[in-house]
Amino acid sequence: QVLLVESGGGLVQAGGSLRLSCAASGLTFSMYAMGWFRQAPGKEREFVAAISRNGRITYYKEAVKGRFTISRDNARNTVFLQMISLKPEDTAVYYCAATQSASVGVYYTSVHNYDTWGQGTQVTVSS
Repeated sequence: QVLLVESGGGLVQAGGSLRLSCAASGLTFSMYAMGWFRQAPGKEREFVAAISRNGRITYYKEAVKGRFTISRDNARNTVFLQMISLKPEDTAVYYCAATQSASVGVYYTSVHNYDTWGQGTQVTVSS
């Protein structure tokens, strides 16, 4: 079975940094585009960032542009989300997700277009 496992979440002060990792197994990793989503209590899960199969193309939620960077290491079957200048409004459970679709662009921003999800990792940013 396909398994995604996130790690790297935690509690940080506003302005701090975290690096999230998502390790994938049970799939041919290079055949999947990968995304990061987040969900705060009482709110819908929202798109954060995505990266194409070969890592050449990335997509970001407007609110995180310039602060978050998504990357992937296909040799290690791992996708990362480097977060800097964190704000309290970034507080949420962060999930990684995988899609085998070869579509591009806005397609990757929808939760409905991903087949496999990790369990999530909590990110809490205090003021």
